[in-house]
Amino acid sequence: MVVLDVTVMNIALPSVQHDLGFSDGARQWVITAYSLTFGGLLLLGGRLADLWGHKRALVTGIIGFAAASALGGAAVSTGMLIGARALQGIFGALLVPAVLSLMSVMFTDTKERAKAFGVFGALSGGGAAIGLVLGGVLTQALSWRFTLLINIVFGIIAVAGALRTLPVPPAGRPRPRLDVPGVVLASGGLVGFVYGLSHASGAGWSSAATLGPIGVGAVLLVVFALWQRQAASPLLPLRVLADRNRGGAYLAVSLAVIGNFGMYLFLTYYLQSVLDLSPVQAGAGFLPIAAASVAASTQIGPRLAPRLPARAVMGPGFLVAAAGLLILTRITPDSSYWTVVLPGMLVTGLGLGTARMPAFSLGTLGARPEDAGIASAMVNTSQQVGGAIGTALLNTIAATSTATFASHHPDQAAQALVHGYSTALWWAAGILTLAALTATLLITHDPRPRPHTAKRHAAGQVPVSRA
Repeated sequence: MVVLDVTVMNIALPSVQHDLGFSDGARQWVITAYSLTFGGLLLLGGRLADLWGHKRALVTGIIGFAAASALGGAAVSTGMLIGARALQGIFGALLVPAVLSLMSVMFTDTKERAKAFGVFGALSGGGAAIGLVLGGVLTQALSWRFTLLINIVFGIIAVAGALRTLPVPPAGRPRPRLDVPGVVLASGGLVGFVYGLSHASGAGWSSAATLGPIGVGAVLLVVFALWQRQAASPLLPLRVLADRNRGGAYLAVSLAVIGNFGMYLFLTYYLQSVLDLSPVQAGAGFLPIAAASVAASTQIGPRLAPRLPARAVMGPGFLVAAAGLLILTRITPDSSYWTVVLPGMLVTGLGLGTARMPAFSLGTLGARPEDAGIASAMVNTSQQVGGAIGTALLNTIAATSTATFASHHPDQAAQALVHGYSTALWWAAGILTLAALTATLLITHDPRPRPHTAKRHAAGQVPVSRA
């Protein structure tokens, strides 16, 4: 539900704008309202999951998300739709950390944990592509409203499954208090930072609309970090970040998402604006990367993760993804989808799918039960911040490169456009290479038991467990 709604409205947006009659300026807010509330409130959502109980937070989040989707599907005005999208983000920020938290406490066996996080990684990686296809099909066959209303069906199924299968938390477990100053500082800082970055590609990096919110957001986040060192019950205990495996996973995920967002962003434009595909055809064109990501997350990652150090899976995985982006840098106005775009997508999807599974698992591994929600929230916050940075940074690089090329070749508009996309994809590949380096240097987790520990376990002395 949550991953689909990041992209499902993108394809439907022209139809929404025509139906409700809002301006181009308001169009951005249909997307931004969701990303701002979701990214800004993830840390609060994670702490509320720890406070209320992960099962209760998940069910509440699903019901609220479905209700907000129904409100958006019935929208009769721009304000009503934007408000519904903001509500979706709020409830999404509650339910996503609860999902990862439940997975981290339910799946403790190494192999079962690898399978579970592989499925999660597959949905996370493939959901964006599926959202593009689903948005196009529903909009073309029925109405844009069904891109939102379909969440009611998903919500009913998910709540029924959650109530039937998820465990009730044990009584008497420690419950943290809510750090209200921390909530205000963190949420304000993240919203300001993401909001400022969302203006960078349009208004420019030196504009007040960009620098002002980014500056305020950065100051609030610095104050938040200082406050967490002295707060009695901190929103984000520094012990969550201090573990080099979790901290390395957060940083590597953030860097990888920058590259991933760049690929989706520029290939969406390339397929429709240059290759002249319809929205449905362009959405279908992304299915191979979803299939490759699902296959890698469910088949390759879970098989390698229990047998190798995490860095030996994540590092090569991110490098393979970078190689896929390098293939995509070869696009031209006359390129064939089948000979350039498809191979690049498949290689990128295989690499990201393989690396994503251990990265998500490490983000919550070893966290205390009372910190599971906030550790899970950090995984998703890393993705949101990385996505915002990636969209702003790579969009600016592409626009600058296109303008420079066009100034020297004013009669080659299509070539200038593709040159900008290709340049940005080179940068995205470089950033994914940096993610591989980060994982290799920072992450030390090895799921394989030490020989002397395994012998003691066989003798019944200690359980085999290593963070």
